[in-house]
Amino acid sequence: MTSLEIGKEVAALCRQGKNQEAIDRFYSPNIESVEACAMPGMDQTQKGIQAIKGKNQWWVENHEIHGGTVDGPYPNGDRFILHFKYDVTPKHTGKRMTLDETGLYTVHNGKIVKEEFFYSMSKPEGGQC
Repeated sequence: MTSLEIGKEVAALCRQGKNQEAIDRFYSPNIESVEACAMPGMDQTQKGIQAIKGKNQWWVENHEIHGGTVDGPYPNGDRFILHFKYDVTPKHTGKRMTLDETGLYTVHNGKIVKEEFFYSMSKPEGGQC
């Protein structure tokens, strides 16, 4: 599959809330995931399929997801971008918010080998990450 084909499939699955299925079908066992900020109890960069599955599970368990959209893919060679916008309430704060982020995915041999997320978020101690 091409990067564009994989991007279309991943976007379609994410639109249906089937993010875990997208990971199972399209991610390399050696996937690398880089967040704009480190999540609680996690490093900013995660490596390996089990770590990415764990990060995804943490997200689902710690957020009430009210709805969302996924735009794209926007392809460029072996990479594509997806734009996510989610209406969520983090369970630890109880404060509803809109998460607006972009993911850049790199494909090699028909599998996603790297995902990088871009977003702006206030740190608890002030400032942006």
